[in-house]
Amino acid sequence: MDQVRIFALGGLDEDGKNMLVVEVNDAIFVIEAGLKYPDTGQLGVEFIIPDFSYLVENKDRVKGIFITHAHDDVVAALPYLIKQINAPIYTGALTAHIIHDILKKEGIKNAKIHRLKRCSKQMIGGVKVRTFPMTHAFPDNFGIAINTDQGYIVYTGEFIIDYDMLQDEFLCDLNELSDIGKKGVLCLLCESQAADRQGHTAPKHRITSLIEPIFEQSEGKRILISSYAQSLFRIIEIIELTKKYNRKIYFHDKGIRDLLKHLESMKYYIVPKDMEVSEKDFRDDMEDVVVLISGNGKNLFRTMTNIANHEDRHVSFRTSDTIIVASPIVSGTELDANNMENEIYKEGGKIYTLDSKTVLSMHPSSEDLKMMLYLFQPKYYIPVKGEYRHLYVNANLALKMGYSPDRILILENGQIATFTGKILQNVSEHLELEDTMIDGKENWDVTGVVLKDREVLSTDGVMIIGVGVNHKTKEISNGPDVQTRGLIYLKDADYIIKEVGNIMENCIEKAVVENRYDNLTVRGEARDKITKYLLKETGKRPMVLPVIMEIN
Repeated sequence: MDQVRIFALGGLDEDGKNMLVVEVNDAIFVIEAGLKYPDTGQLGVEFIIPDFSYLVENKDRVKGIFITHAHDDVVAALPYLIKQINAPIYTGALTAHIIHDILKKEGIKNAKIHRLKRCSKQMIGGVKVRTFPMTHAFPDNFGIAINTDQGYIVYTGEFIIDYDMLQDEFLCDLNELSDIGKKGVLCLLCESQAADRQGHTAPKHRITSLIEPIFEQSEGKRILISSYAQSLFRIIEIIELTKKYNRKIYFHDKGIRDLLKHLESMKYYIVPKDMEVSEKDFRDDMEDVVVLISGNGKNLFRTMTNIANHEDRHVSFRTSDTIIVASPIVSGTELDANNMENEIYKEGGKIYTLDSKTVLSMHPSSEDLKMMLYLFQPKYYIPVKGEYRHLYVNANLALKMGYSPDRILILENGQIATFTGKILQNVSEHLELEDTMIDGKENWDVTGVVLKDREVLSTDGVMIIGVGVNHKTKEISNGPDVQTRGLIYLKDADYIIKEVGNIMENCIEKAVVENRYDNLTVRGEARDKITKYLLKETGKRPMVLPVIMEIN
């Protein structure tokens, strides 16, 4: 009988950085490769990706990487993985276009991208894999069912249940889900981000009814409306409403225009040419136009702030403008969103914000999750994707539906659940994982030491002490020169500067007299003594950087 191992390299007890791994005997299947945005304390970090060490060590066993849709928390770490493991990628038709663009931008060639139908069956690495359509904010979204002789391992992907969905590329097929459930499911993995919301998500994910009155009130005036670039369902709603009110639309961000071109090439959705204002024809003094501002994460709100401050290249805020924030604030963007609102109000602007309680994100609420349990009837249930409180609430939903605690697994990143003979054998094996923090380029990943240094610089400042010594005799020939930033005002602290210089000189002279002078060692001694002195005098622990220049 097949041995099955299931674990996550990211996405458990955190928001983003999603990556699941399913092993069937020797075959490894990777599901998703996402990033997450840093906490406020992770200074200078651009984003964080999973630890790929296990996959790199076992790269010959990786039979496929499945990407369910093209949101950052699912796909944005893929280039960093593909540079180390050139395994085949399986995804939907639209997402394949976007992955091609992402890999091309990173200079990755010859990646093997396979386009899957949303409802499909195929053999991959000797294992039967089935996909099934699910409704989400991105078209062509699907879930995955991996067949084993113990039963299916099912991952639903991100989804909602919406009975009013008419477009095929967003449609969910409940018959497919029911059919998989009838064939036997060993383990079901469902996302947890919105498990604490009561009822169904639909129809509260739609924004048309909320923003249409604002369009009516703003007749003849310019509307600036913001939306996350990857929420294509919401962007289509905005375009349709613009069309209904016979307005022109200007796409502020080139990225969203590129996304819409992919939609148009696949005939999923076409923006009428006569309603779009090109960048060449757009003028900032135009009225009765809708300016759609899009972006990802914090960048969306920073762009809006730039517009309010008249620092944007294309659009400058006017008090007659109506501003609609159509994308609710998500974790990690609160500070930037608040700054944006402050700047708009300072300029005398009117702003309408759709909050996360009024407009629900397109993730499953409690009744959506219960429906998955009802349709699939799994033997075991593993909540995934979300902070621990979300995983806990999701697990309790299964408990209320009659699942015993030994059939519900709340795992940690790296914790491996092993199944043989249709029974959970153990969860004791654990991979040691470390986040990979990206700072501009992937080969400049940031360690904890670097982050600690940045924290010190931001709170306590820096002091640099430079001394020149004779290369042969080690006698001090010039200096010491003391410079500080962010620590003390030099004119008020002459005695501190003088004493720091004395400490530096004494350390050098003492080492020379005792015949133990070593540049690196002396700098370390000086750093320790100066740090203790500064803590005593100022109560601060600045970064102290002694420099001894040996002059020949």
